[in-house]
Amino acid sequence: MKDSLRPGVTRVNRFTLDRDRTIGFMGEEARTYATPSMVLDIEHTCRELIIAHADPGEDSVGMEVAVKHLAPTLMGMNIEVTVRVMAVEGRKVFFEATVKDDLDDVGAGSHTRFVVDKAKTFERLKATAARFAARSG
Repeated sequence: MKDSLRPGVTRVNRFTLDRDRTIGFMGEEARTYATPSMVLDIEHTCRELIIAHADPGEDSVGMEVAVKHLAPTLMGMNIEVTVRVMAVEGRKVFFEATVKDDLDDVGAGSHTRFVVDKAKTFERLKATAARFAARSG
């Protein structure tokens, strides 16, 4: 992780709300931004910020998310996800997140990610898969 990953660093992602990011369980007239999609958009924005400051072979995984969904966003509206690094403690990175559409603040919260070495992570996953296969088989 580069020294440039420090408190105050921000990233903004903008997009237009499409059907894939909306709820459908209440019918077409209630098709709005889904909370799980908002969480995913916050996570992706935070990860992209970390990747911009990561060393080769590093990535990050999510550890914690706390988000309030404050207002509905209709399909076709523009969304802006802004994340800001609040703290870096070792390999843990703490973020503040805000989400806005064309009219309102629609989300706010926090997210914590952990910077990992991809090669070490792949080895741990292989070990977990082997333990699972031995238990299942």
